[in-house]
Amino acid sequence: MDVLKRSNVKVSGFGSQAMVFVHGFGCNQRMWRLVAPAFEARYQVVLLDLVGAGQSDLTAYDPARYNNLAAHAQDILDVTRALNLTDAVFVGHSVSAMIGVLAAIQEPKIFSRLVLVAPSPRYLNDAGYTGGFEAADIEELLETMDNNYLGWSGAVTPMIMGHADRPALTEELNNSFCNTDPTIARHFARVTFLSDNRADLPLVRTPTLILQCAHDALAPVAVGGFLHQQISDSQLVVLDTSGHCPHLSAPEITIKAIKAFLEPVPAVSSL
Repeated sequence: MDVLKRSNVKVSGFGSQAMVFVHGFGCNQRMWRLVAPAFEARYQVVLLDLVGAGQSDLTAYDPARYNNLAAHAQDILDVTRALNLTDAVFVGHSVSAMIGVLAAIQEPKIFSRLVLVAPSPRYLNDAGYTGGFEAADIEELLETMDNNYLGWSGAVTPMIMGHADRPALTEELNNSFCNTDPTIARHFARVTFLSDNRADLPLVRTPTLILQCAHDALAPVAVGGFLHQQISDSQLVVLDTSGHCPHLSAPEITIKAIKAFLEPVPAVSSL
């Protein structure tokens, strides 16, 4: 199978170093349209759809294979190999942040930097850990998806977007959810919300930027602090915005934070 066609890979930009952007649950590569173009002058921008999402090859989605995030990480690595990428920058939103973590652990030479946008290694609360949800909350969420996916989408997207004053953003996210194959979405949701990648974090050796939103119902501020503590070479930036999708709701400050991480201003020495 052509892995580039499978993941609907699109390449643009003029740089020699690549930036690989990967979307979150229920979304597709279009969600990066307000951020990715800002990097095309200096980077080769690579956009893709996770298998099962967007314009990817839906027939390639095997629930048995994609029963954990490692299979998606392998898909990312397949794409990087097909494009002969090394020393690339990985930018992943939400669940794809953890997919990028797994890929970087498996193939450290592929990525020189990780940018994790609104990441969470575990959504469930645990002893000494705040993930944001109790087990009953997640089970209710998944049961509602099973019974009425479109109704669930309409109810949950305002909470995920977090900007009641900007209904067009919520409508876009809801449309993206509704255009996702419901069977695949329900399966991927269970994999996503029941995953636990906390033990993987100390294995990351790639310099990492953690972008945390100040008010995020899916990933509380405590989650960003946990990631920063567990990933040795990491920076934590708390964006002054609400919701779980700063690349859509606050693209300017998202771009600024990523550029500051990738292209730090050199210090001026005094004479």
